[in-house]
Amino acid sequence: MTEVDEKNKGGFKASMFLFVLMSLENMGFVANMVSMVLYFLYVMFFNLPTSANTLTNFMGSTFLLSLVGGFISDTFISRYTTCLIFGFVEVLGLALITIQAYYKDLQPAFCFGKPSCIHGGKAVMFYTSLGLLALGSGGVKGALPALGGEQFDHKDPKEAKALARFFNWLLLSTTLGASVGVTGIVYLTTEKHKWFWGFFISTVATFIGFCVLASGKPFYRLREPTAANSPIIRIAQVIAVAFKNRRLALPDKPDELYEVDEDETSCREESISHTNQFRFLDKAAIVPKEPEATPSPWTVCTVTQVEEVKILTRMLPILGSTIIMNTSLAQLQTFSVEQGNIMDRHLGQLNVPAASIPIIPLVFMSILIPVYELFFVPFARKITHHPSGITQLQRVGVGLVLSAISMAVAGIVEVKRRDQAHKNMFKPISLFWLSFQYGIFGIADMFTLVGLLEFFYKEAPIGMRSLSTSFTWLSLSFGYFLSTVFVNIINSITKRVGSSGKGWIHGLDLNQSNLNLFYWFLAILSCLNFINYLYWASWYKYKTGEPDPDEAEAKDLRNGPLVAEGENTTLDGGVSQTHEAPSSVQTEESTQQLIKELDHPEAEAKDLSTGPLVKEEENTLDGGLTQTQEAPSSVQTEESKQQLIKELDHPEAEAKDLSSGPLVKGEENTLDGGLTQTQEAPSVQTEESKQ
Repeated sequence: MTEVDEKNKGGFKASMFLFVLMSLENMGFVANMVSMVLYFLYVMFFNLPTSANTLTNFMGSTFLLSLVGGFISDTFISRYTTCLIFGFVEVLGLALITIQAYYKDLQPAFCFGKPSCIHGGKAVMFYTSLGLLALGSGGVKGALPALGGEQFDHKDPKEAKALARFFNWLLLSTTLGASVGVTGIVYLTTEKHKWFWGFFISTVATFIGFCVLASGKPFYRLREPTAANSPIIRIAQVIAVAFKNRRLALPDKPDELYEVDEDETSCREESISHTNQFRFLDKAAIVPKEPEATPSPWTVCTVTQVEEVKILTRMLPILGSTIIMNTSLAQLQTFSVEQGNIMDRHLGQLNVPAASIPIIPLVFMSILIPVYELFFVPFARKITHHPSGITQLQRVGVGLVLSAISMAVAGIVEVKRRDQAHKNMFKPISLFWLSFQYGIFGIADMFTLVGLLEFFYKEAPIGMRSLSTSFTWLSLSFGYFLSTVFVNIINSITKRVGSSGKGWIHGLDLNQSNLNLFYWFLAILSCLNFINYLYWASWYKYKTGEPDPDEAEAKDLRNGPLVAEGENTTLDGGVSQTHEAPSSVQTEESTQQLIKELDHPEAEAKDLSTGPLVKEEENTLDGGLTQTQEAPSSVQTEESKQQLIKELDHPEAEAKDLSSGPLVKGEENTLDGGLTQTQEAPSVQTEESKQ
């Protein structure tokens, strides 16, 4: 494929197909996520804790399996193909659960006093459908964000800027689809008890979504991975070689570590500069005493390969610091739904399904995401000079604070609900009291989820971006699993220490439980977790040129142009020339071309890089003015010429021909109007003094 063809592909034109898929797929996924706890409770006849734990285990498995999709798409097949394969698996899982919801003979009979009533072939079908659904949905989540990200060229300033917008619109498309699901589908399943129709609509919508994804193939930029660049293998090589060289001393200078020039390899897409964190991993890049012509990566690794492992290692504390927030999220999809089911769900004449209460944060997010993108980001960008307004880690931090507030509010609302139930169980408080905890957490999710996706995508090495974005889902997975652990541990401990002999959460009746204490436990834990997050966020060093707080200007120093875009340069004779900011570092050839273009328009200059040395002579310029030049004392090397060319930046003679300036020693120039100017060859300045 030619470069022109590649440029005509990708961008938001290609992303539209992904947005449609996310809307349709999440219409069913989110609806099932918030209502399935009631399906387990009233159709599969699980008790209250088992229903909650089954759902959190299912959700945890779904997000954990995103690592499988991320690894496969980084190693063996394209992200597009990965999405289609796992999409088929997801549709198959939905079809099985739809069939079981339709036929009563495939559902268990009610039993009393047991955590679960399902067994035998019915249990096999039930757990197989959940397993396929988890594998398919997780695999798609592991590859889809990176597929969207590769539609934007990070080397193109405009497309790199659009990448942050992509993740915001990806969340918006998810939110819009979920809004339809938690209203229409949830109403069918929980109020009309038409579980078959709810699952059937989810199946059809998901199938159509993947058909839309497939139809967009001509518009995609597709990157084919190679097994040789498998992220797992590259990580294993660094760890193995570093361990083998553990007794060797590191060289004094990082420049002495092994690295391959980019033009010497066809498989590398970027080089990463050395950092001083995790120096023990640098031992993998120690050059052997007897180096081979083409060394094996199991013998010595490049600095870039070592830095890739360092990046992933630096990401782990950030990932770990967001797990508690996702544990809190699990409560809104389990216990909060069960709370709503025994509250007053009337809105006028309409009976609102308890599982539809997440529509409140979804509506907030649908409004706030465009406001955030169109108004907050441009405003913040003017202050911070950051392309996204605020950094990804700052965005995540805002979400963590809001999640702690949400859990504190949830505990207060539960106290009010339970007190009213004890006074008059036939006159419960309104369902919409739950909107406070849902609304606050919805805003938190808007900040944290997009912040994590963008952070893990941008910071990851190019060949590991699917695996890295899967870290977002891995955090969700651990959060759901941790919820199950917390429920079991809290119940076990409080059952022993409590006077009633019952745990905080037990049985089928929330009115006899102390769910508010569990919410407040999570709120306190979230506050402690935020303090932990602040430490790791300040410790983290961005790969992509994010500024440190101590830096004076927030600029990308890696590839920023020396001449500002649109800057006007006035040449001799009053001629004005406008420069556009170069998109990449210029080669020696383009530098020489630029020097020639800035040449004096009135007096022709000679190219000293190839021309003869000028003996002492007297030149007559226009208007009878004279100019005397002395020959340089010795022949200067090309390197010193180029150094002096860079250093001669005379503030009074604008845009002078640099190719002939510094080599003339004791040059006397007669300027317009009869003025005389004498220049001496400048001494070589260091890079530091020049800056």
